[in-house]
Amino acid sequence: MARKPRALIAGGIYHVTSRGNERQAIFRDDHDRVRFLERLAESASTHQVRVYLFCLMPNHVHLVVETPLGNLDRFMGSLLTGYTVYFNRRHGRTGHLMQGRYGARMVEGNDYLLKLSRYVHLNPVQVQE
Repeated sequence: MARKPRALIAGGIYHVTSRGNERQAIFRDDHDRVRFLERLAESASTHQVRVYLFCLMPNHVHLVVETPLGNLDRFMGSLLTGYTVYFNRRHGRTGHLMQGRYGARMVEGNDYLLKLSRYVHLNPVQVQE
């Protein structure tokens, strides 16, 4: 059965998450994290996406992005496919790195954006507790 397409809105701000397959680590060291951030910058530039917040956790990532062109799907495809190809080559593996489709929730209102900003920034602290 085909999955329902996302409603993509030009100028939309989204909280995007992507988790490692079976909750496995998607960043094994700083080199992986740097490469992900480079890929994030490349994909954002190519697809004219504004990245407002990000948090890289060992097995998942949080992004808060604005899509002036309504192209979140293309941006995320470029980001995650490019990073997965790099990761699999570097670590001698094959197959899916990410668990299913990325999650995306539209950010509506400044109050939610403020709460989301706190959540994303404090995520590493909360996980350590």
